[in-house]
Amino acid sequence: MQQILLDKHGHPLSSELKDMQGHHKQHLLDKAQDLVENKSSGSESSYVSERDMDLIVAYLRPIHKRSQHWLIETRGKNEDYLKNMLECISPNRLFRWSQRLKCVPHTVLVSGVPGIGKTTLMQKFVYDWANGKLYQRFAFVFFFKFQELNGVDEVSLETMILQQYPYLQGQLENILQDPEKLLFIFDGLNESSHRMDFRLRQLCHNIKQIENLGVIVVSLVRQSLLKGCSVLISSRTKLASVDTTVFKRQTQIIGFSPRDIQMYCEHFYRNKELSDKAFNYIQDNGTLYNFCYIPSYCWIICTVLSKCFKDQPTNNDNMMSPLPKTLTQLFATFIANILSNHSQDKEGVRELLTSIGWMAEHGVMNRIVAFNDQDLASFNVDSSSQLFSSLMIKSDQSPNKTFSFLHVTLQEFFAALVHYINECPEKLHKSLEETKSYKDNHGEIFLCFLCGLSDNYSRSILEPYLGELSSQTTKDVITFLQQTIIDVQECKEDQREVLNVFFDLFETQNKVLVSESLGSYINFSLSGVHLTPLDYTVLSFILESCRNIEELGLGGCKIHSENMERLAPALHTVNNLGLSDNNLRDDGVRFLCDALSHPECKIQTLSLSSNKLTDVSCCHLGSAISNNRSLRTLVLSCNTMEGPHFSDLMTGLSSPTCRIEELHLDSTGLKDSSCSHLASAMKTNQYLRVLYLSCNDLTGPHFGDLMTALSSPSCSVEQLMLLEILLRDEHVPFLVSLSNNTKLTHLVLSHNYITDTGASFIEELILKSPSLKHISLFFNRQLSWEARDKLRKLEDRKPGLWVSID
Repeated sequence: MQQILLDKHGHPLSSELKDMQGHHKQHLLDKAQDLVENKSSGSESSYVSERDMDLIVAYLRPIHKRSQHWLIETRGKNEDYLKNMLECISPNRLFRWSQRLKCVPHTVLVSGVPGIGKTTLMQKFVYDWANGKLYQRFAFVFFFKFQELNGVDEVSLETMILQQYPYLQGQLENILQDPEKLLFIFDGLNESSHRMDFRLRQLCHNIKQIENLGVIVVSLVRQSLLKGCSVLISSRTKLASVDTTVFKRQTQIIGFSPRDIQMYCEHFYRNKELSDKAFNYIQDNGTLYNFCYIPSYCWIICTVLSKCFKDQPTNNDNMMSPLPKTLTQLFATFIANILSNHSQDKEGVRELLTSIGWMAEHGVMNRIVAFNDQDLASFNVDSSSQLFSSLMIKSDQSPNKTFSFLHVTLQEFFAALVHYINECPEKLHKSLEETKSYKDNHGEIFLCFLCGLSDNYSRSILEPYLGELSSQTTKDVITFLQQTIIDVQECKEDQREVLNVFFDLFETQNKVLVSESLGSYINFSLSGVHLTPLDYTVLSFILESCRNIEELGLGGCKIHSENMERLAPALHTVNNLGLSDNNLRDDGVRFLCDALSHPECKIQTLSLSSNKLTDVSCCHLGSAISNNRSLRTLVLSCNTMEGPHFSDLMTGLSSPTCRIEELHLDSTGLKDSSCSHLASAMKTNQYLRVLYLSCNDLTGPHFGDLMTALSSPSCSVEQLMLLEILLRDEHVPFLVSLSNNTKLTHLVLSHNYITDTGASFIEELILKSPSLKHISLFFNRQLSWEARDKLRKLEDRKPGLWVSID
């Protein structure tokens, strides 16, 4: 409560400091006003405004190494965090008491991927403090951007503050006397050219001491300088070269949830019909949906869709302008919209984009995102052009004026586009090889755009403004992609690398290329890989293109119904489909059954074990298998099939069309009451050869019905698994009827409660059965050694018989 009141009312200050605080707040408000709405030339709205910041959440999460490009990987984390409900730290609680640390954290790190809102969050933090809404416990807040401090070398803290806020000259010494009332905000640690070693031993201790800027910042964080002050730093997610353990609280901005995306669309369009249309399209398109958790991508996507909707003369969706399917098409359309607002001739546009493109490519290859006047001059970029100001943002902080692309991914797009505008095979080959060498997938999106622009339609979006784009570059990129596929096929250790190649193939939208390139690649094992919405869309495209996939392993991929909806349309092309250990539930099975019902379905083996299914799934499965001629093996183990709808599954199994030969129902919670439904199916099905019923409570009055059905002349069951079904002596006599089944060769009765009394009936079954080759009686602990020995000796009386018994 004390902290809450302090944050609301602040500390008492002298009249002089109070006046200076008011001046300082007004200065920050004037600066922040321009930052709250950061519009590009020709755009209708900003990508993140003040109202949207309430939608961004930060979760307590240590920073860890990534295994793939930040755009793709973070989407997977986003879903994980939202589902697992990890601790949410709202902006107004960043400096509140930490239960884990048992203290108020003075140093906080906020991380996140580019464009997700780190800078906007920092600016909003300053804006709300200056407005009196947030953290009034801080008498003064000092905001710095690392990018603007790159030109500062040796400096003292006092000088650094006065360079940014010269009006504090007369009161700065008084202001710095109470460090606990001060907050220093540094934005963009990853953009700093200064070495930040938070393990540094030689620190600064005096506000007038001149040191390297990195030492000043580290000293503030380590509390050797202005002990008791608070420091808030933002940075991109990956900080492999920086030890950040010194920060008491580390948070990561996760971005928008699906509900946030919907709200963003509503804010953006302010038209219910358009916002619903946009959100539904985003949700249905796995590519766009994968990236729109980032606010800046939401803005780009909504801007592009808005233009498409405006080009639509009626409400008939069939007349709608083509909507982007791929990331390349999204950015190509976005750039085309900007170019359409400029009346320059094609040669002028082409010349400017060539200069910008080579500068962008240089930046991508050297991890540079901010460019100065010297960079512009060296690449002959005309910064006076109106088009230039629509594509790049200028930071006016004197004396270090810099330029950056409107969006970090836009830089990667121009880096790829320039190879199609200004064909240069040597440069292309060099960039492709360099991209392959990155261990952190740094160039993955650049490569994605190179592949995407090989698509005729994607290029056609830009050609009205740029003229013809290089077809030779298209050929060179495809050749490179085909060689990459060969390399991945030869080294199948990294499943994520396989998905990365699939992503590039998807961007080409070239089904013939996919089919020819992956012709011999007929087994895809992605088990245990956490797939994103993009992965499902890409995988669906690959399956539709190949149509000869022998095996697709997706076990333990955390698949749920929404993912299955994206994937299901192409699954009918797979022969063997492994979906065990996921979270499909009944809704997911409903979509899967569409694939089973497809007239050209090729699925022969389907594994659905451990998917939290209930008997409701039996309705969908029963209907699907009753008309399916391809399915031979169905695995439903470790679900809950017991219930009123189990009979629907058995009805489907009884269909004359059904060709299932192997059915796994072990550990499905079946009771004695289900035996009658099983019995009905066994009497009519002539194809079932293998039946797993282990680990169910089948014994009861209907158990005999099942055994009788399994003994009928029409029953073709050869292997019967009855391990751990609570079988006792009173039920063993029903087993004797199995001797009438002339096809039964394997019978498993292990882990039951058979005693010597029941053993005599087992002996009768063995001697009467004309076909039995193997019977397992392991772990029937109540059998005496004499009874076991007697059963084992039956092998001498029936050549070819194997009695497994401990």
